[in-house]
Amino acid sequence: MNIKVAIFDADGVVINSPRYFSVQYQKEFGVSNDVMLPFFKGKFQECLIGKADLKEELKPLLETWEWKGTVDELLAYWFKAEHYVDDRVIDEVKRLREKGVTCYLGTKQEKYRMEYIKKDMGLEKFFDGVFCSCDVGYKKPDRRFFDAVSSALKEKEGIEPENIIFWDDKKENVDSANECGWNAYLFTDFSEFKKKTREI
Repeated sequence: MNIKVAIFDADGVVINSPRYFSVQYQKEFGVSNDVMLPFFKGKFQECLIGKADLKEELKPLLETWEWKGTVDELLAYWFKAEHYVDDRVIDEVKRLREKGVTCYLGTKQEKYRMEYIKKDMGLEKFFDGVFCSCDVGYKKPDRRFFDAVSSALKEKEGIEPENIIFWDDKKENVDSANECGWNAYLFTDFSEFKKKTREI
């Protein structure tokens, strides 16, 4: 493989939270999944592709979710609950960059958590850039996400799809990336991931 670019999913690869925010929230505040799930299946999906604003969509839900603080305080609680960066993966990213491989995050996020990931988690200093669904306008596994990233890399660096290696913890995302000509791999455990990075 003539790999020039490595792209990493955020949640499940670089960020490995032991539990979802919603699970912690339901346990701590006694709010059922039935109350929260419609939001995550509905309006939140629009936030992920930049067509809705998370803060605005959460405002009407504060009472139903039994949250006593502000929207900003809720987001702070949410993002902190999933603040678990895997330093082992970051070490591999550093090694790849030292070898001349350009490294990006390729992730499905809304804009406020994306900013938190870059700034508060500090990931922006470890990667050369981010391809995020809220900016791209499509989310994985939609092939249009991968095609948009390919086009951007082609224009920016002259990169072809076969020059890209990609890791994700969702099989449907890996399959879609491979269909678009990428070298995509399912992230199942760190040892296999490390072995593959050392082959580059």
